[in-house]
Amino acid sequence: MKLNLTMILLFLGCLAVSAQDAQLIIHADQGKEQISKHIYGHFSEHLGRCIYGGIWVGPDSDIPNTDGYRNDVLEALKNLQIPNLRWPGGCFADEYHWMDGIGPREDRPRMVNTNWGGVVEDNSFGTHEFLNFCELIGTEPYLSMNVGSGSVEEMAKWVEYVNSDGDSPMANLRRENGREEPWNVKFIGVGNESWGCGGSMRPEYYADQYRQYATYCRDYGDNKLFKIASGASDYDFNWTKVLMERIGNRMHGLSLHYYTVKGWRGSKGSATDFDRDEYLFTIKKSMGIEPVLKKHISLMDYYDPEKNVDLMVDEWGTWFDVEPGTNPGFLYQQNTLRDAFVAGITLNIFNKYADRIKMANIAQIVNVLQAIILTDEEKMVLTPTYHVFEMYKVHQDAILLPSDITSSVDLEYDGEGLPVLNASSSKSEDGFINISLVNIHPDKDIELECSLRGADDVKSVTGQIITASDLNTHNTFDAPENVTLEAFDKAKVKNNVIKVTIPAKSVVLLRAK
Repeated sequence: MKLNLTMILLFLGCLAVSAQDAQLIIHADQGKEQISKHIYGHFSEHLGRCIYGGIWVGPDSDIPNTDGYRNDVLEALKNLQIPNLRWPGGCFADEYHWMDGIGPREDRPRMVNTNWGGVVEDNSFGTHEFLNFCELIGTEPYLSMNVGSGSVEEMAKWVEYVNSDGDSPMANLRRENGREEPWNVKFIGVGNESWGCGGSMRPEYYADQYRQYATYCRDYGDNKLFKIASGASDYDFNWTKVLMERIGNRMHGLSLHYYTVKGWRGSKGSATDFDRDEYLFTIKKSMGIEPVLKKHISLMDYYDPEKNVDLMVDEWGTWFDVEPGTNPGFLYQQNTLRDAFVAGITLNIFNKYADRIKMANIAQIVNVLQAIILTDEEKMVLTPTYHVFEMYKVHQDAILLPSDITSSVDLEYDGEGLPVLNASSSKSEDGFINISLVNIHPDKDIELECSLRGADDVKSVTGQIITASDLNTHNTFDAPENVTLEAFDKAKVKNNVIKVTIPAKSVVLLRAK
């Protein structure tokens, strides 16, 4: 048999892959799209102990605080350099009336949080407390506004209150309440989950509601609002279709919610006590966000080929059963190495679609769902997911580098193979090529060869790793460093080729220059 050149090259390529387990080719000279830093955003809702006890303890608390904000949480968030923070919901947003949360705290009316546990809230954390907190940690606020039970007037006045610098009623009320300068809030969510807890609306009805509400959200001074429409839940592609048809460029962003959850009814599984099958189900579900994104993006591309409307995945993350003995309405769950893999995989995927995805917000920031921080009275612990965000912050505003990955190793689950290695790469302003890698295999190290095509002569590579002895390893208040971020020095580079063994069940970041 006569072999042609193509067959020989294919044969040699297969040999190379089998020798290394996996091969990653990064086109270092082809980067065009910037990864928006806002993909690394977060979400804080009046839910359980996210706000009260998580962020806010009040100025009279014995827990060390700055003007009522927990010092430990403040410092942890400053270190993370979070780009934006969404508030006050979630479902809570569409029952929240902002004027109840301004003025002297002792005079603010109490309310019952009917969505989350039926607890009584004293409204001591309101607009001033949230926006001042954002200033303290150096992040941009994202206000999710009440369409479900609110009014056009209420929303319009809230925008005026936070953004007007003129001699207007709401600006003067803000001044009376102690804030002279406006906060110049940019990101405005016009309702939340309007198909469900935000009003049980049909997409056609919500589209008309959006057009009306958004009309009266005015720009003040040089500050230009970025208006985000309440988008679909995971597989509801018709919602996206209708909003793109009926709202179009009247919105700047369209939201999407996707949770890595076993099922909405019955048990969602334990956050810490799971077997191999449950682990692989979770990993497969997290990877399942990519085809969902592709379908929503294809609809947006059809109606908006110029990409004037951004996709904002402003709720995502794992959702398991609450920890035993805790209030089921508080959605408090532990956070294991498995959650770190979900975070790493999801952020890698978001980076890949950086031309359309311009914001994402993990749910939630403290004590709720896939939290990056857990607190218990005066104690605080950083979760494995926190360390993924700490590791991945080098991708913020970096240039996405196209890449191709092949592997001879798969994990068999549910009749198909799950790709063992998940990757994303970028080039940051400091000149480093950043490569984030997730090895989901529970017990197999992966030999990886990474070719940096088109790069300048790369002379060094450094790394960080997140791993642990078991998939369900997690940090507790008594053992806060079971899973942490550690240095990783196993990678070697020669002739712009990195050779490295990616340990089983790990998240790795390589930085080459």
